[in-house]
Amino acid sequence: MKIQLALDRMNMGEAIEMARTVESSIDWIEVGTSLIKEFGTNSIKEMRKHFPDKKIVADMKTMDNAAYEMDLCFQGGADVATVMGAASDVTIQKCLEKALEYNGKIMIDLLNVSDSRLEQLRIYNQAIFCEHVSKDSQEIADHAMIHMRNHAGSMSAAAGGITLSSLPVMIRRGVDVLIIGSAITKAKNPAEAARLFNETMNGEKGVKKV
Repeated sequence: MKIQLALDRMNMGEAIEMARTVESSIDWIEVGTSLIKEFGTNSIKEMRKHFPDKKIVADMKTMDNAAYEMDLCFQGGADVATVMGAASDVTIQKCLEKALEYNGKIMIDLLNVSDSRLEQLRIYNQAIFCEHVSKDSQEIADHAMIHMRNHAGSMSAAAGGITLSSLPVMIRRGVDVLIIGSAITKAKNPAEAARLFNETMNGEKGVKKV
């Protein structure tokens, strides 16, 4: 089980400093959609340069133009790039092909993806499937719970408002990647918050993190 730090709504200096502050307690670093939109794919290159030993996730949320956008992500140093589950099959397939070309991975964002569409997506079992409560939904319902569906045979991820109190539920549901943003980045002491997430996760699993 991995902790993915989501970095959004900050400048690049702040993002790099935040990742540095919590580096020892997290596994993957997500270059958030807002960073990519504001600072371009150079934000991916910057994060790779500063954290050569971490997995870098480019939250591109690709909907179209897959080959071009995946080239930008993976050439920039990403290990994982995101594509929306609502995108066409041809787009998702092209993302997967590009990921294989660069020895990377695709994360399919299941935001607003119906159960019937999810069934169609199961053929892409090399991808990571991410259940996602949107930021806008979180602002309307402070305690919006992530609905984890069955992703047997594929890696699973969860994103959207995960807190220390909801963490044990996510762990018991067998999520492979926990994507945590504001609960760490907006904490009074981000390093301490990240450490508590790490320790709680390991305590629930009963294994030592490597």
